Amino acid sequence: MRNGLSSSLSVTERGYLPSEKFDDDGRIKRTGTYMSATAHIITAVIGSGVLSLAWCFAQLGWIAGSITLVLFSVITMFNSILLTDCYRSPDPVTGTRNYTYMDAVKSNLGTLQYKLCGVAQYGVLTGITIGYTTTTAISMATGNGIGKTSLTGVPVGKDFSGMEKMWKTFSALGDVAFAYSFCFDTLKSSPPENKQMKKATATGIMASTVFYMLCGVLGYAAFGNDAPGNFLTGFGFYDPFWLIDIANICIVIHLLGAYQVLAQPLFGFVESSARKKWPQNKLVTKELSLCGIDINMFRLVWRTTYVIVTTIIAMIFPFFNDFVGLLGAGTFWPLSVYFPIEMYISQAKIPKYSFRWIWMQILSLACLIVSLVAAVGSTRGLITSVQSFKPFESVS
Repeated sequence: MRNGLSSSLSVTERGYLPSEKFDDDGRIKRTGTYMSATAHIITAVIGSGVLSLAWCFAQLGWIAGSITLVLFSVITMFNSILLTDCYRSPDPVTGTRNYTYMDAVKSNLGTLQYKLCGVAQYGVLTGITIGYTTTTAISMATGNGIGKTSLTGVPVGKDFSGMEKMWKTFSALGDVAFAYSFCFDTLKSSPPENKQMKKATATGIMASTVFYMLCGVLGYAAFGNDAPGNFLTGFGFYDPFWLIDIANICIVIHLLGAYQVLAQPLFGFVESSARKKWPQNKLVTKELSLCGIDINMFRLVWRTTYVIVTTIIAMIFPFFNDFVGLLGAGTFWPLSVYFPIEMYISQAKIPKYSFRWIWMQILSLACLIVSLVAAVGSTRGLITSVQSFKPFESVS
């Protein structure tokens, strides 16, 4: 009763009347459910990263490929469950809501970590929009039999050195990491959001892992050690043409929408920052009406410039696998491991050097090492590819 009374008072004090339309923080009630959150997670996780999973199995082999997918799934699920308890602070059920990932970091870890999170988050968003542009272009440009497989993937031989095998393996780890990334839905406050989100996270990631396993396993079984970096564009299987064309059209449609979803937070951040810094500048604040449409010149110029620049970068570096691997390496540890663990430790007040604190730090360190080797492998792949390609040429 006391919590309910204090929530009603806080809503009233802020100018809102308690009603069925408003939540305890004065905002419109959230309508998300376990089912809708699960659907959002599945559709967010399963993206263009799935196109490289057969190639990842070709580098890692049956055993290491399967283990890697399962491990990334378990780690992602564990850290996502930790993150659900940080939606509200300081209490996971009755605390104040954090409406963005960065708000949660600021509430639990302070201003410095908040700024570092912003650099990581917006940097990754920029990279992903470039990667999505590359993938879309490759799919638009695209309109054999069973291959040999092995337990350890592509064998070391005359044309494939042990060093090259190591670099490809590192890059494959980054590709798998890229496949596991998503955001949360806005759920009803009753039952508690964190409990519902934990169920949705577990269900969504398990469903995505089954799908990933099927794509990786079946793709590797079909094309063997010659599995292409992009499942739809590099294996020479173009008959029936209509089937490949439909698949690539679906990829383009998916990425066009995904690009908007991922670019909007970056656009909003830059535009709101500009309004705060230059509140008197008419170029930044003034809205012009043209044929009934409100147009802001700063927004028009900034967004157009961003799309042009990222598209040019994507045209210069059209390397699907290595770019995806680099994005995965850059995304996985800071946003999927480090911040969730550190926020949970802070909110749960886990004593430093306690058993729980130590093993969570070990997990974070292990994931950092994986991200670093994946980043090194992908960077090396990009450098090697740049030395042997013609600019503005589509490379799958």
